[in-house]
Amino acid sequence: MKVWFAASEAVPLVKSGGLADVVGALPKALGKLGAEVTVLLPKYGAIPKEIADQATFLEHFNVSLGWRLQYCGLFEVTLDGVRFLLIDNEYFFHRHYLYGYGEEEIERYAFFNFAVLEVLARSAKDKLPDILHCHDWQTGLIPMLLRTRYSHYPALRHIRTVFTIHNLQYQGVFSREKLKDVLSAGDDLFTEDGIEFYGDGNCMKAGLRYADKLTTVSPTYAREIQTWEYGEKLDGVLRMRSWDLWGIVNGIDTESYDPMTDPNVKTHYRHSLAKKRQNKLALQREIGFEENADRPLIGIVSRMVDQKGFDLIAEALPALMEEDLALVILGSGDPKFEQLFRRAIDRYPGRLYVWFGFNEGFARRIYAGSDMFLMPSRFEPCGLSQLISLRYRTVPIVRETGGLRDTIEAYNEFAGTGNGFSFGPASAHDLIYTVRRALSFYRRPEEWEKIVANGAKKDYGWERSAKEYNRLYRELAN
Repeated sequence: MKVWFAASEAVPLVKSGGLADVVGALPKALGKLGAEVTVLLPKYGAIPKEIADQATFLEHFNVSLGWRLQYCGLFEVTLDGVRFLLIDNEYFFHRHYLYGYGEEEIERYAFFNFAVLEVLARSAKDKLPDILHCHDWQTGLIPMLLRTRYSHYPALRHIRTVFTIHNLQYQGVFSREKLKDVLSAGDDLFTEDGIEFYGDGNCMKAGLRYADKLTTVSPTYAREIQTWEYGEKLDGVLRMRSWDLWGIVNGIDTESYDPMTDPNVKTHYRHSLAKKRQNKLALQREIGFEENADRPLIGIVSRMVDQKGFDLIAEALPALMEEDLALVILGSGDPKFEQLFRRAIDRYPGRLYVWFGFNEGFARRIYAGSDMFLMPSRFEPCGLSQLISLRYRTVPIVRETGGLRDTIEAYNEFAGTGNGFSFGPASAHDLIYTVRRALSFYRRPEEWEKIVANGAKKDYGWERSAKEYNRLYRELAN
């Protein structure tokens, strides 16, 4: 089974979010099941120099983008047993940031989509993939172009496509005029059955309409996005294709996220809460808090946006700070939340610490040093932070939505089951109540150890999910 991934980011090359973790880890897990996996990625200027220098130049060719011919270079590098093909164009990809270029984004990723298909068209027949797996809107045009613009290539007709929704909120919506220009398309593409979307064009919809199979990153999210509340105006398309929509929970790279070997962790540990507390004390020293092993420490690593429940956290903050706890936050996002927390730091000295931005090492020290991890998302396709928390024996407190609902079971003190705490309604009141409930069990060491032990029982690596993807690929290829 030959599988090619097309994505806009992947670790260890470039990362802005959870998509990169998935595209970096899933191919390795599929490789262990016998699949040959190749990942196609833009050759960003942000790729570390030591990796870029390893890449071998293969060839160059021109890509038609509207009326323009654009240079495309093709490079190859193998990392951790996974083959990466890098699509090079300095104008489009050698920039300071991965995303955020307005209407120009469609030119950048339409070029990438056409380049992927040109690589396919130029490949020897015995090298072509059985499955082409596309991820999020940045690759949404590929299934459509394969079935239309490139349908006259006999060698490509056997390729089946899978399109994965990592976050339906980001759809790649652009003006009809801009899309017609870069695709050299007519009005016939902009119909209800095509990529038309309220007068504009929608790259995510292209993937949903034309891919052979659709997946998203948890069973609950697969159900939620078929409703008006979570469907982001594409719920009708998703209901129409519900038979082809699979919900497969993400995993994490358990080799990378391992408190026994993580170089960012001061005291390595597996199940020992005594050793874990050494990391708590080290984290308290690092951020200038009083060293106190008994005071509960709650961690948050997240974008500061409404989707992640930061409006709920902001509303609940005064009540939470009345409790004997400390809060450490790593993230950035909406300026209104950044300003709110900058003011709150002065109001709660020694109890609230915020690092604005992102730092991978510090994030891991939060996972290792915190007692609890707060994740009150309004919606969450899958979420990786709660899985990383469990790996580091940190108890998650989550809202029951999407992948959080599929992976976190609320603790039941009567049955002794559950690996965390959860609440349903998206309200500050329910968040506060659930945090207080978690604190009450934290003060009962025997109960707390049971909750931590429950979280350690399940394997949150990629093996199970990779088997599901492998089953999907084989069913589709056959």
